[in-house]
Amino acid sequence: MPRVEAGSVGRREVVRAGGSAAVALALQSLFGGLKPARALESTIAVPEIDRLAVRVLIDNYQIAVAPSFKRDNVEIERYGWALGEAPPDRAIVSEFGLSLHAASVQGDQTRNLLIDFGFTSDALNNNLQLLSVNPATLDALVLSHGHYDHFGGLTGFLSASGGKLKPGTPFVVGGEECFCARQWTAPPLPGNFGAINRSALQAAKLTVVSAEQPALIADHAFITGQVPLTTFEKVLSPSKMTVGINGGFGCYPDKLPEDERQAETIPDKFRHEIATVYNLSGRGLVVLTSCSHRGVVNIVRRAQAVSGISKVHAVMGGFHLAPFDETYIRQVIAGLKEINPDFVVPMHCTGEPFWDLARAEMPNKALRAYTGTRFVFNA
Repeated sequence: MPRVEAGSVGRREVVRAGGSAAVALALQSLFGGLKPARALESTIAVPEIDRLAVRVLIDNYQIAVAPSFKRDNVEIERYGWALGEAPPDRAIVSEFGLSLHAASVQGDQTRNLLIDFGFTSDALNNNLQLLSVNPATLDALVLSHGHYDHFGGLTGFLSASGGKLKPGTPFVVGGEECFCARQWTAPPLPGNFGAINRSALQAAKLTVVSAEQPALIADHAFITGQVPLTTFEKVLSPSKMTVGINGGFGCYPDKLPEDERQAETIPDKFRHEIATVYNLSGRGLVVLTSCSHRGVVNIVRRAQAVSGISKVHAVMGGFHLAPFDETYIRQVIAGLKEINPDFVVPMHCTGEPFWDLARAEMPNKALRAYTGTRFVFNA
């Protein structure tokens, strides 16, 4: 199977693209260089894994005394308190943001991904320590899209991790748009929504990988690539992107799609949004949507299309339904029911109306997530 390797990593394979086509990832330098890339086939050969544990490092809220339980093959482990012999001096931190740790097992091999980085590094670093996630074990970092509530904790995480991360660890994004500076334009208040610190990526010796096309990552997972709009779902535009580089921050115009290169500011359509997916042996796909600006049904359909696997075991992450009315939310639920996943785990930007309706209409499928919760999917 063809592959792309970062030279600084040595023998450790960091990214692999499947199928008979040549590698279709572009290794993008930290300051704008781009190696040639070729398109992948519409489907890729994805591996099966034996077990997947997804830990919610950051989500919007928590309940310390919520009980752990098991449903079918899924163990739902709640975190609770940071208790020991001495009185507790800190607790798990929730905020409006998302970060997930995914640990997959295939035979005697384990792979670890960190997906998104929450709103603040204070919360992320605190929770990583309390939840015993060691940065030295990470095989790749994935950023689903360029919104601050998903990358805000990144720079502080990289700084706190010091030399713990493996040199050349892939930092996977869905395209140059991810680096554009952004302004939040929607309620409750407009303002600066930040940009990724490229210098921090360079200092941490990460290898920036632009996964605009589907590809395997860290042997066990695959990235959807950019998600086409194929269903009824609408893309809201709560932010706008500024094209260009200012003080080392921002996006290079010549690396953007042609229709965006000449603009100064662009309503955000999230072309660069990606999702991370696993194929659990005998169960089907576990789709980690992160935020679903392109539509949760679109994302799942994309995962099915690029993998050639129709069975979906779980859909989990933010579904970005909080701004929508009940009629639209019911359409999304109908779309998910048609896909018929075994489990649906809404987080972050999904909103309470979806949870209420999903619990009523899919009572055996809907699972609640809190900051600190660990979902263990067994084959």
